Amino acid sequence: MTFCLLIVAKAPVPGFAKTRLCPPATPEQAAEIAAASLLDTLEATLITPQARVVVAMTGDLGQATRSSEITAALRKTEVIPQRGERFDMRLVNAHTDAPRPGEPVLQIGMDTPQVTPALLADAAKPLETKDSVLGLAEDGGWWALGLQDPLHAKALAGVPMSRDDTGLLTLCALADIGLNPGILPTLSDVDTIADARRVAAATPHGRFARAVAEVR
Repeated sequence: MTFCLLIVAKAPVPGFAKTRLCPPATPEQAAEIAAASLLDTLEATLITPQARVVVAMTGDLGQATRSSEITAALRKTEVIPQRGERFDMRLVNAHTDAPRPGEPVLQIGMDTPQVTPALLADAAKPLETKDSVLGLAEDGGWWALGLQDPLHAKALAGVPMSRDDTGLLTLCALADIGLNPGILPTLSDVDTIADARRVAAATPHGRFARAVAEVR
């Protein structure tokens, strides 16, 4: 089954990306961590079996850390702009804009650099028969949402994001429109420096771990 592997991403511009890492990180170090996370994520997605990678991007890549490296990696994907004022509506619109007819979507962000091609392929596989899957995050949010019919992303409209109950509220919103999501493995995303160090320790050989190690 070919599927749309959708990454929702923000240009890693110092002062705008991963600001919750500051302090102890400087704005430049936080942007470096964000850039490394995006690059590691792109690397994994581009070798995920049967995945067509689409990146819904916001922000000025020209001002971003590692701009040239990110731009080169994005040339191997399809890039679409994010649409909408609120983050929930940008997610809804990305699910509408990214897939081809009849193509299921597995959507992730750029702050789980520990994802692997095998993990992503396994997360998408249930969409052959199930209407949806959801990967919860340790902080109460979620790191992945898969939809057999991408138009069901309408359930996200009005769901508050970046809260410790976002995962539960998303599960309820999916159930409210008649979906029965399968539950994926729980991952830690990167909001704080403690998160970053925990994820870096679990994946010590990537760009992300090297960027985190620069924060003292």
